[in-house]
Amino acid sequence: MTAQPPSPAGLFLVFDGPDGSGKTTQFNRYAEWCRSRGVDVEQVREPGGTSIGEQIRSMLLDCGNVEMTVPCELFLYMASRSQLVRDVINPAIERGALVLADRFISSTLAYQGTAGGVSQEDILATGEIALGGRWPDCVVIFDVDGETAAARRSDAPDRMEGKGEAFHQRVRQGYLDQVAASPEKTILVDASGDEDEVFALLVSALDAWMVEHPREPAG
Repeated sequence: MTAQPPSPAGLFLVFDGPDGSGKTTQFNRYAEWCRSRGVDVEQVREPGGTSIGEQIRSMLLDCGNVEMTVPCELFLYMASRSQLVRDVINPAIERGALVLADRFISSTLAYQGTAGGVSQEDILATGEIALGGRWPDCVVIFDVDGETAAARRSDAPDRMEGKGEAFHQRVRQGYLDQVAASPEKTILVDASGDEDEVFALLVSALDAWMVEHPREPAG
């Protein structure tokens, strides 16, 4: 008899990756898959997820804000993140829900860090303030080559999507560097296949990670 994989309830999981990696499709599919198995799921997106966060999102993605500096981006993302942690993520975890985030500080490390030039140390130090200690249990990185990602991106790119191929190549490398630096906290998923193939890889990888990283019983 095959043992059932551990439940993801109570975990804080982040789905991340370059624009065009297909992560949001898998994010929504995994959330529904978990709900169909009786798991309480709280889905959040970054930037956004709160009234304040959605206002910040509009500023960050507005193509008219061409003068916005990378440090400005960094602090705006962290501000949205701080509000999201306090208002949504912490209460959900306290009630035992699975929290799924579409992007988190891993995005800042790749976009404003590796691609934008801000040091990892400065990003993590700012994150300590913004997150108040609420770091993800695991980050799933969806990886595709630059040509595939470009073909999948919107024909009407937002401010971040429209930064050019050299920028997006650095973003991809930033994610790969995170996987190499923290293999116990990150999962790399080959997202080059079709939706069903990628989802099968995702579920298998997450089940294996949960078996390898069992949580202590509550109380």
